[in-house]
Amino acid sequence: MSAQETIGEMPLKIGSHEFGSRLFVGTGKYSSYRLMAEALDVSGAECITVAVRRERLIDAEGKNLLDFIDTTRYTILPNTAGCFTAEDAVRVARLGREILDQMGNPGRNWVKIEVLGDAKTLLPDPIGTLQATEQLVADGFQVLVYTSDDPICAKRLKDAGATSVMPAGSPIGSGQGILNANALRICLEYLKDGDPDYPVIVDAGVGTASDVTEAMELGFDGVLLNTGIAHAKDPIRMARAMRAACQSGRDAFLAGRIPKKLYATASSPIEGTIVGR
Repeated sequence: MSAQETIGEMPLKIGSHEFGSRLFVGTGKYSSYRLMAEALDVSGAECITVAVRRERLIDAEGKNLLDFIDTTRYTILPNTAGCFTAEDAVRVARLGREILDQMGNPGRNWVKIEVLGDAKTLLPDPIGTLQATEQLVADGFQVLVYTSDDPICAKRLKDAGATSVMPAGSPIGSGQGILNANALRICLEYLKDGDPDYPVIVDAGVGTASDVTEAMELGFDGVLLNTGIAHAKDPIRMARAMRAACQSGRDAFLAGRIPKKLYATASSPIEGTIVGR
């Protein structure tokens, strides 16, 4: 089965990139790089995100994470994880661009921005996030930006030129899933108003497959996750579950669910049937 698994589905376009798979997977927190590589394979993801701060690319044994990633198969999305100021995020984004250039991927001026407010909650700093987005857009980057589920912040980031806005389902690594579906619905409404193809991705907080399905059924274009797979008891099996959940949630959204009703409706209506004599 190809990565573009949803029948009749067009590729997801994010800036100058197109993807068949709508599941985006991180590369951190695995017990080994070999386990990470196997989980990425099973997930079916085509785009993977890598924290590009130099101290995060090399493990305790001196192994480089990038040596375990097939760059002919995956599109690497650098991210600014661990940054707490706009200035630091901009610096790390430029470092990510240099790394892609060195790996033979010149011109891929794109980045996933995180500017965090504090180390305890890992919630985004809205002011710093907006400042970093504005600076990097001006610098020619395609910016995918991690933000809260605040619709006003989401809209301002899009207005600042973000290629994709990525509201959190819940705090990073919490595994709490979708905490405020109504806020996320409003984010979708504001971001897609007059621009239905604008890519909006749920980023952070996913704990299990049903969380991915819920996000996709809300109408999001994709889900980005890391800890939900990396810290599962069986990461490989969870990667497979997340892949199937993303596909089924997207199919269900496109199919259109039936309206919710207060009372029952018979599956086999008795109107117009012949009861017998």
